[in-house]
Amino acid sequence: MDVKYTAHAVSSGGGRDGVVRSDDGIIDLQLKMPQALGGPGGATNPEQLFAAAYSTCFHGALRLVARNEKVKISDDATVEAAIGIGPDDTSFAITATLTATLPGLDQAQAEDLVAKAHQVCPYSKATRGNVDVTLIAKV
Repeated sequence: MDVKYTAHAVSSGGGRDGVVRSDDGIIDLQLKMPQALGGPGGATNPEQLFAAAYSTCFHGALRLVARNEKVKISDDATVEAAIGIGPDDTSFAITATLTATLPGLDQAQAEDLVAKAHQVCPYSKATRGNVDVTLIAKV
């Protein structure tokens, strides 16, 4: 692979109860364990950051697929990522549900575009075989 960009971030402090910063300073966030996992909440957490990244990346892949197929996607289209975390056999694992809302398309066309975006999205490729990903297309 010919790498065109590399992002850098550093976690310090207590991991889930610490700080994460990008090398350019754009990301500079306090992290707290969510209340659902026994923490205090009140700050972001890795699952929220992953949800933000995955939804954005998948949205871009969806638009790429639509453009290649000459399908117009509304500016009102959205992609929501719901990232779940829970115990597995060895520690914890995550799940992902991606919900693409594509107003103005018919259901079959929306489902086709979402399935194709899942094949090309770098985050979908990275999670394939490791994370249970559910795809939902809404019109």
